[in-house]
Amino acid sequence: MNTDLSLAQNHAFQLSRTLMVPVTLFKSGDEFGVLPSDELDDEDDLEIVHEYVPGGSH
Repeated sequence: MNTDLSLAQNHAFQLSRTLMVPVTLFKSGDEFGVLPSDELDDEDDLEIVHEYVPGGSH
């Protein structure tokens, strides 16, 4: 597994637990990002990697 992806997954999981809202890990180009899931739009050109839900497992 890519180290950058592993780091992004860990941060996304922790952010979801801290904010207590679902967050989505996505890839855009060569970069990973995380946003609260309700802030993403269908027309955003993002590759969704995973959605983390508070209380869920990653």
